[in-house]
Amino acid sequence: MSAEDVKGQDDMADAWAAALAESSGGSTSGNEVASEVAQPAEQVAPAAFTNFAPTSGGGGAGNDINMILDIPVQLTVELGRTRIPIKNILQLAQGSVVELDALAGEPMDVLVNGFLIAQGEVVVVNDKFGIRLTDIVTPSERMRRLSRV
Repeated sequence: MSAEDVKGQDDMADAWAAALAESSGGSTSGNEVASEVAQPAEQVAPAAFTNFAPTSGGGGAGNDINMILDIPVQLTVELGRTRIPIKNILQLAQGSVVELDALAGEPMDVLVNGFLIAQGEVVVVNDKFGIRLTDIVTPSERMRRLSRV
């Protein structure tokens, strides 16, 4: 090592020693931060949560269904479907006949919010059309139909 290298190392060591002395003795801001951290934490109350577990009373299920009884849904009775080009739709006029994919006398689909729930036949009561339900789709059948979509 040359004399210059030794002098450079000594100068660097002196600079580090001065910096350490300055940070430990002269500044009080470091002590303030340390005292803030060292203060004990305040006592915190435990959180209180509402119990959502079902009650043992039998009236709970009746109350649950009552909550949804007034929700409106869209009921649709579908006679059949067809696909036709727009040019044929523009040619329709009063008295035109549109051929559907359903056969005459075949049960019609009853849909709630677009999902098949039953099938039935058209009836006329007091000059008003209605539908007599002939077959209710079981929940398992509904799930099977949903999985196909």
